[in-house]
Amino acid sequence: MSDFLPTTKEEMLARGWEQPDFVYISGDAYVDHPSFGAAIITRTLESRGFKVCFLAQPDWHSLEDFKRFGKPRLGFLISSGNIDSMVNHYSVSKKRRKKDSYSPNGEAGHRPDRAVIVYSQKVREAYKDATILIGGIEASLRRLSHYDYWDDKVRKSILVDANADLLMYGMGENSIVEIAEALDAGIDAQYLTYLDGTVFKIKDLSLLPEGYIMLPSFEDVSSDKVTYAKSFGIQYRHTDHFNAKTLVEPYEGFYIVQNRPNRPLTQIEFDDTYALPYQRTYHPMYDYIPAIEEVRFSLISNRGCFGACNFCALNFHQGRIIQTRSHESLIQEAKTMIQDPDFKGYIHDVGGPTANFRSPSCEKQAEHGACPTKQCLWPKACQNLKIDHSDYLSLLKKLRNLDGVKKVFVRSGIRYDYLMYDKDDTFFKELVKNHISGQLKVAPEHISDQVLDKMGKPRRQLYEKFVDKYEHLNKEMGKNQYLVPYLMSSHPGSDLNSAIELAEYLRDIHHTPEQVQDFYPTPGTLSTAMYYTGIDPRDMSLVYVAKTPQEKAMQRALMQYRNPKNYHLVYEALMTAKRQDLIGFDKKSLIRPKGQFRPPKRRS
Repeated sequence: MSDFLPTTKEEMLARGWEQPDFVYISGDAYVDHPSFGAAIITRTLESRGFKVCFLAQPDWHSLEDFKRFGKPRLGFLISSGNIDSMVNHYSVSKKRRKKDSYSPNGEAGHRPDRAVIVYSQKVREAYKDATILIGGIEASLRRLSHYDYWDDKVRKSILVDANADLLMYGMGENSIVEIAEALDAGIDAQYLTYLDGTVFKIKDLSLLPEGYIMLPSFEDVSSDKVTYAKSFGIQYRHTDHFNAKTLVEPYEGFYIVQNRPNRPLTQIEFDDTYALPYQRTYHPMYDYIPAIEEVRFSLISNRGCFGACNFCALNFHQGRIIQTRSHESLIQEAKTMIQDPDFKGYIHDVGGPTANFRSPSCEKQAEHGACPTKQCLWPKACQNLKIDHSDYLSLLKKLRNLDGVKKVFVRSGIRYDYLMYDKDDTFFKELVKNHISGQLKVAPEHISDQVLDKMGKPRRQLYEKFVDKYEHLNKEMGKNQYLVPYLMSSHPGSDLNSAIELAEYLRDIHHTPEQVQDFYPTPGTLSTAMYYTGIDPRDMSLVYVAKTPQEKAMQRALMQYRNPKNYHLVYEALMTAKRQDLIGFDKKSLIRPKGQFRPPKRRS
């Protein structure tokens, strides 16, 4: 147990510590694995000589847990865990989830709603003068004024509601070391206004260097959707370390200031992060933490994503510049994995946000960063896009040749448009031949071009070419591997006609999705800004948004029109859209006429 960080006062004292330097509070159970942000931050601090105790899922109904280690010498570090606590707790229909994969035995209820705020307030109640530093995905995506789907209103920066001293956003290895060393040197948190990747509160703007951008005030963005869209558009264009400016958001009596994002990690720094002494499992105080299953025998090879899907928060959190680990680092981790008695010879995944991104999208990014107003892959591939799968293929070959490895699979997601733009078929053939576990999951997300444009996804034609090529290669190699498309209903831009177009496509390919994902308006995404405002912040054009529960239910039902339980909704959708031509008995029909089909009885 001593190989884990102290989780009790007794364990702390057993190390000879009278006081920790930091107490890390997490909404997740304690899992010491590099796929968990908490493990990375705490191990990074430990490697620099700091004493860190770990407080996992404290009881927020009293102060007892928050006083477990006493007041730390330098500060409390607070995160909701690997997932935003509200997303973790509620489905898109705002129904309470029954399971939590990041909690003991998958049980729900081990963390509060808005965990970062609740934990911070409890710490402030326990120790009025404690230094409180918040970070992780929940804090990162709520760092400025943001639309909150669950309250259906614009909320203040989480730094305000949490009453914390400093917010760290994005990937925090560099930030946490700089902050820790500054605090250790005796610098008060209120003076840590100069660090990349941080957000702070200030009353006097004269203390800021010149060149910052003044955003609309919280009062303005919370009362006017056009102003909100304009503000988000500015934020969206300032998510890159190399060209972002300091952003200032006024409130009554003070300002929230966002410094530019952290620089991307060098490969050596990235490798060092994954070489830290993780136990690679959950703490022995637990029987089982389900979240370990997805990552236990998988390898993270990169960070960042230049795919920039509008419904994904990665642009806001990790940035668009690809950071990669060396082959040597990944091979060493794989060798460690092989020694696990439960390893059966299968590496489940080698990837990251997008598996087949292994280098920056173009040469200029190393010096100038990602283009603020242009995308690498949308609406089509940039002429400067560097398309090369050779490094990734070389990595996969090295891994599958290791003693003890039977198969190496790719499951984290292939960006199929990037794959199709590659004129060299070598990787595509190798992928089909060696790296698919029966089925390949890809994410066209929709099939209507008007929706795809709002998603930032490639057009339908390219996806259909990909499908044809995938099927051809499988046939050529004597494989019978399936293609499973991820699809989304009710994304901004999708009206009933778009949803019907998708249903017709599913009819034509003879596919019924087992699960249907409604668009989920989470903080920090361009799509969420569209959902709230009905405006595309990129060009301020109007966007159709399905908001009523009935229309969202109809769009969702159309994707599973074959399910008898959906008959009434599909019928209503087709009648509303005046698509009675799809009600009948021929091959093009989605459903049969009423009276010719007996739908299930509605429960009263």
